[in-house]
Amino acid sequence: MKIALMCATLFATGIAGVLSAQDGVYTDPTKADDDFKRQGEYVASGEVDGQKFNMGIQVIALGDHKFQGVIYLGGLPGAGWNGGEPTKADGQLDGGKVVFSNDDGTGTLENGKITIRSPEGERFAVAERVERQSPTLGAKPPENAKVLFDGSSVEGWKNGKLSDDGYLMQGTTSKQMFKDHQLHIEFRLPYQPKSRGQGRGNSGLYVQGRYECQMLDSFGLSGEQNECGGLYSVKKPDLNMCLPPLSWQTYDVDFTAAKYDESGKLKKNPRVTIRHNGVVIHDDVELPGERNTTAAPIGPGPEPGPVYLQNHGNPVRYRNIWVVEKN
Repeated sequence: MKIALMCATLFATGIAGVLSAQDGVYTDPTKADDDFKRQGEYVASGEVDGQKFNMGIQVIALGDHKFQGVIYLGGLPGAGWNGGEPTKADGQLDGGKVVFSNDDGTGTLENGKITIRSPEGERFAVAERVERQSPTLGAKPPENAKVLFDGSSVEGWKNGKLSDDGYLMQGTTSKQMFKDHQLHIEFRLPYQPKSRGQGRGNSGLYVQGRYECQMLDSFGLSGEQNECGGLYSVKKPDLNMCLPPLSWQTYDVDFTAAKYDESGKLKKNPRVTIRHNGVVIHDDVELPGERNTTAAPIGPGPEPGPVYLQNHGNPVRYRNIWVVEKN
């Protein structure tokens, strides 16, 4: 059996995109449930019938010891995936192991590895767990940067609050305002295994308080305009680079503000390039200059705008936020 067919039949079902009750919300990885330890990313390579292959698997915890596996031929998103349609399967914890199975094969997750077998029971791949980090994680602000949050104070934020572990909490707006600028921000999405859709780790970075780059636990999802990395109501990301919840992630934003003439007439729309965990997900995208994105607190106009971090009812955390203004 060819590897593509075997993977397609082994990983065959999807997550229902419905909202669920928001119970079991974790902001500290050391206090998360046992399912959290199994959720994550795995990679494998091997050969079937003389055909060499690489694969990446993202395992999503769905609560009550239920899981979903999403498999990518070539490797993980941003790390070898060939861009083909991922295949999926449901899994259930059974005797200390998570078992993914159907009539065409099995996958068994145990001790940080997924053993994949053919219908005849022949092992053809073992996927090892990996922990990816953004290459810009912990990036130090340049000398000319304006540091908005370094963990020492929320003085620069309206309604700014610190979490018990010293991070900036959602629902706050920078006091400083910006036109053309580059922004670095690090964020951590909560682990909410029983939540779904827009109820799962939702927040958003509003550039200039006008244009939202969505923050959401979209780990393993398709990557839509209302999922992590999406320009809300404008454009989906070129690639879903969302890491598992409770991983620190980065957005690096290069924003060019809209241009107006002396009478206040719009001359040029704003543009943005965004890197999510070091990978370009929006490349010089033109934004709508005559309207802002959904729920933006500031309307379009020539005035500079703040960094706004949306409160959507989920405990998203932020750190290492700084801006470099462009001439």
